[in-house]
Amino acid sequence: MKHDKQITLAITGASGTPYALSLLTSLVKADYQVYVLISSAAKVVMATEENIKIPARPEDASAFFIEHCGGKPGQVQVFGKEEWFSPVASGSAAPSKMVVCPCSTGTLSSIAIGASDNLIERAADVVLKERGQLILVPREMPLSSIHLENMLKLSQMGATIMPAAPGFYHNPKTIEDLVDFVVARILDHLGVEQSLVARWGYETAKHTPKN
Repeated sequence: MKHDKQITLAITGASGTPYALSLLTSLVKADYQVYVLISSAAKVVMATEENIKIPARPEDASAFFIEHCGGKPGQVQVFGKEEWFSPVASGSAAPSKMVVCPCSTGTLSSIAIGASDNLIERAADVVLKERGQLILVPREMPLSSIHLENMLKLSQMGATIMPAAPGFYHNPKTIEDLVDFVVARILDHLGVEQSLVARWGYETAKHTPKN
């Protein structure tokens, strides 16, 4: 698979499992090779929000996500939090694009200070230092001054901050519609074709608003 069709997706412990699963499925359908990094807290959130139990072994977790998203063998690869020899840990091999979705404020803070204490933090640090595309999708409210300062700092470093804040101009009828809005905006920023939600001023992608 071409290097420009590779992406890193980190899933952390903020609420927002549906965003992560929808984004992963969309990337798989777009024929991307996806390197998945998932924190221990994210596994707890997934079990709570979607009753999904992610296998402990990375290879088993990879197989789970491939089956869940309808991917091809090897298309989704999960790495453990200390797999320092994985491609995402090095600027010479890491994909140039990374999304942290959802992004906990703890992860946001660690990335902002360059902690690199686990593979998620290191992968984000690599994308920043290599001048790649880093998208962070925080889901928290209210936001403290610490959170806002970290977001500003990361924005000034070149990261894109995309809070999980769905709009309503596409006339959402279901929770899935609200999830689709956020995921569609992420895909738009990544340059990935999507038909979840039409851009402003265009005909709606999935359904036409009723009078």
